[in-house]
Amino acid sequence: MKTLKDLFMQELADIYDAERRTVKALPKMAGAATCDKLKKAILAHLKETEGHVTKVEQVFQSFDETAKGKTCEATVGLLKEGDEIAADFKGSPAINAALISAAQKVEHHEIACYGALHEWAGLLGNKEAAALLEEILAEEKAANETLTGLARAGSNKEALEDSEKKGSEEASDDGSGIPRRGIRPVGIGRNRVFPISR
Repeated sequence: MKTLKDLFMQELADIYDAERRTVKALPKMAGAATCDKLKKAILAHLKETEGHVTKVEQVFQSFDETAKGKTCEATVGLLKEGDEIAADFKGSPAINAALISAAQKVEHHEIACYGALHEWAGLLGNKEAAALLEEILAEEKAANETLTGLARAGSNKEALEDSEKKGSEEASDDGSGIPRRGIRPVGIGRNRVFPISR
């Protein structure tokens, strides 16, 4: 009969593997970003994630267990999807919004895992493990909030503005070389308007 401790150790091995995979993936994600603030946020979280690996090892030790990983299929899939998104949107103004989305999927998975592990550590009476897991959980939540802030501050708008620009260009040209009714070309009866630089 499997116990709560068995479940805890199994999930701890899973998140240990997930964190080590994420350490390898974050530099590539930062390299794909074209927004300096996003690059810095990803690299800052890389440092935190390296610390998470160490803290998870300390949680194993607090249970007198040797740290060992068990392939985290969820993280494998999420990171693979992130690589595909980075490749698909390379050179696109939507690249940063795409990367934030991919990173947040990983964060949400980790938040769910650490939330459960923290609760279980408390139920198992291991205060040291519970405290360590709570620290990691708080950092994962903060990283997710940082990504949301970056998305709202600029990355989502960049992606949307590019979509609107393309839609406008397509609407003005139906292949006949004659602008559609209601759309006047620049220079005929109106001034060219330049967007305020971001």
